[in-house]
Amino acid sequence: MDLSGVAFNKVKAGIANSLWLASNVPAWQRFRRALRNPGEVQLQLLRQYLAKNADTAWGKAHYFREIRNYGEFTRRIPLRSYDDLEPWIARIKRGEKRVLTADRVTHLIPTSGSSGARKLIPFTADLQREFNAGIGPWIVDLYRPYPSLTAGTAYWSVSPALEAVESDSSVIPVGFDADSTYLGGARKFLVDSVMAVPSEVRFVPDLDQFRYVTLLCLLRQSDLRLISVWHPSFLSLLLDALPAHWKNLLDDIRLGRCRYSAALAPQVLHALKLSPRPARARYLASSDPLRPESLWPQLKVISCWGDANAELAIADLQRRFPTVFIQPKGLLATEAFVTIPFSNSLPLAVCSHFFEFIDEQGAVHLAGELRENEIYEVVVTTAGGLCRYRLQDQVLVTGFVEKTPAFRFLGRKGKVSDRFGEKLSEPFVAAVLKELTADFQKQARFAMLAPDEHSSGCCYTLYIEGDIRADLATLLDTLLRQNPHYDWCRKLGQLGTPRLFRVKTQAYEAYVAREMSSGKRLGDIKPSSLSLQPGWTNYFNGTYLGSQYGADYRLPLGLESSQC
Repeated sequence: MDLSGVAFNKVKAGIANSLWLASNVPAWQRFRRALRNPGEVQLQLLRQYLAKNADTAWGKAHYFREIRNYGEFTRRIPLRSYDDLEPWIARIKRGEKRVLTADRVTHLIPTSGSSGARKLIPFTADLQREFNAGIGPWIVDLYRPYPSLTAGTAYWSVSPALEAVESDSSVIPVGFDADSTYLGGARKFLVDSVMAVPSEVRFVPDLDQFRYVTLLCLLRQSDLRLISVWHPSFLSLLLDALPAHWKNLLDDIRLGRCRYSAALAPQVLHALKLSPRPARARYLASSDPLRPESLWPQLKVISCWGDANAELAIADLQRRFPTVFIQPKGLLATEAFVTIPFSNSLPLAVCSHFFEFIDEQGAVHLAGELRENEIYEVVVTTAGGLCRYRLQDQVLVTGFVEKTPAFRFLGRKGKVSDRFGEKLSEPFVAAVLKELTADFQKQARFAMLAPDEHSSGCCYTLYIEGDIRADLATLLDTLLRQNPHYDWCRKLGQLGTPRLFRVKTQAYEAYVAREMSSGKRLGDIKPSSLSLQPGWTNYFNGTYLGSQYGADYRLPLGLESSQC
């Protein structure tokens, strides 16, 4: 492409970004006002749900027309899990209308359940507007201190479609064509026009080829300003592939080609719009692939998960991009937009859905009743038809923005490893791992605890990628024994001394591969401090440290049992 073509693309990106930003300003203004009065805003949302859905099958079954206040709402409708809603969603799959919502269900979005089974979440135009009510304030608040973001392209991570999504015999379409479909309408068009990597790249079937094509697209962008991914390791793994492919990538950029063209689907090749960029190739040739910040000097912001186990990987990303602002994402689930990055905090997405919160004693509270430093489980009612739905996400109140609570995601409420009565919860394990790794000279890139079987019994193993001393197994045991149930199992000999397993490379990649093999979507695989599954030694490349097995020991492949 000649220089005039590059200049034209920059102008086009600037116009599209500015229009998208302007379209989000009304949502930002509403959110700012709502922060001062979250209680009334929330109750108004509840009244809207009850009025609009009164004549649906769900509304009639629960007497929506007779509900006059929040107290009646809680008496008519108990807290619900997905299993409670599944029969109603099955009716939607068969094509029945006005089941959970008066609004038409346009898609059923697959997501993973806590037990690994796939759930299907109804998606409607009203739910899309609720997501935009969260995205809008976040984007405006992000762009205000970084106005130059509007002048370039952005990378919003594309989830590879490595396996075909089954239709589940559903009359309603299952899944989205592209991640940007969440935005809908004109917003989708504007975002797609400034995408550094087109969404069609998800159709590249091979993971190595997917990474190569993604890197090719990113390296072609001299004006990349924003990167938004889920887990920070997603980006780290992309960058790890750069040195091996560096020469081939530079050749392809210079010549306007892709060496995997023969393996790519026609729609992928068309979307790539490859053209020679010799000037860009010369610039990259003088740069260092091990210093990625030099490849995109205009990059200002990286947005990614920052809570729970993702904290470990953020440190690695900050080392690679020392002058780039790394913004922790809020808590966003397939079902609901829970928190928003806003004013250097993560306040509740108070304009998006109706929220309730269960404290550790089992009492239910509204958003305006929460207390700082307390832990709660999130319950949502949404325009997609979920009603008093337990997300099973646990959050800690870190403070308030105006009068609206802000949170830090801790982990899954229902995620408890309980082989012998030890009752290890994910939030507890996350706190243990944070304390254990606090003094590391080089922050671990990955750390996860999981049950592990060996020839003399069962114990817990910490799988960790990074520098670690073998004697930390004793400290790990001490910290875990703060849980009296775990301590009792250790005293009884039901559980052995925990072990350490140092993963040599690509721990998160191996973790994702196993999770995806059980049917989970890449975008649904959240960072985890605790796995309930044993047998991880078969998936990670590394060695056991210390313990009775010596300083460098790995069980032979296949020795681990599928159960402890």
